[in-house]
Amino acid sequence: MKVGILIFNEVEVLDFAGPFEVFSLTETLDRTKIFDVSLVGQTLQTIKARNGLQVVPNYNFESHPPYDIVIIPGGYGAVEIEINNVAVIEWITKQYNTTKILASVCTGAFLLAKAGLLKERKATTHWMDLYRLENDFQDIEVIRGAKFVDQGKIITSGGISAGINMSFHLIKRLFGAEIAKNTARRMEYSINI
Repeated sequence: MKVGILIFNEVEVLDFAGPFEVFSLTETLDRTKIFDVSLVGQTLQTIKARNGLQVVPNYNFESHPPYDIVIIPGGYGAVEIEINNVAVIEWITKQYNTTKILASVCTGAFLLAKAGLLKERKATTHWMDLYRLENDFQDIEVIRGAKFVDQGKIITSGGISAGINMSFHLIKRLFGAEIAKNTARRMEYSINI
């Protein structure tokens, strides 16, 4: 399965790096890799994530392969910059129409909301931004105290490290608890499955 993770300037590092690590390490019981994971930017230019980490996308919006799963991370760049970027919002809408699962981490939920994809759905985000999500997008049922909210094709997760929990949930949903547990054990990450 192909997983694409959106990156942009001022993206929260663990929002994209956490799911990247989880999906990249996931294997079947006979040690075959399950996911092909890549980073997608609007362009191929180096992006500067939060706190100065520089990352180069594998693909841009025009060159990436079709994805089964797309992850939309958050951070300052999501809620203050990309939420006003028409090209990013249109790309997210296109991904919803072509992927099996579209998931957000942290304030990436605001980008899904801006694209109209959370309308009349349950969703969550970073605890510091729950009221803002509720006030800015009143057609969303905001869920508090959840690491992630699974609405089928759309999944939203809480802040930063919650994206890792969401990633394990997706692995369990798609490939079973044993593969999710094996991946968590390999990462020395504690999960309740």
